Amino acid sequence: MERKRLNASTLRSVGYDPGKQLLEVEFTSGSIVQYSGVLPEVHRQLMNAPSPGSFYQDKIDENFPAKRVR
Repeated sequence: MERKRLNASTLRSVGYDPGKQLLEVEFTSGSIVQYSGVLPEVHRQLMNAPSPGSFYQDKIDENFPAKRVR
């Protein structure tokens, strides 16, 4: 999955597969976590958020099933 860089202190990049509703987040620590069931609108809001890190904490982390892949 291709990820796009983010200008955030804790998030390095984000990828999204709309067909699978799968969001992949790479953190500055190097870990990668995939979140399932993420609607395209949530991905769009994350990518356009003034503070992607805050949006992630408020709207994604602990709100969607997660699987650590690295």
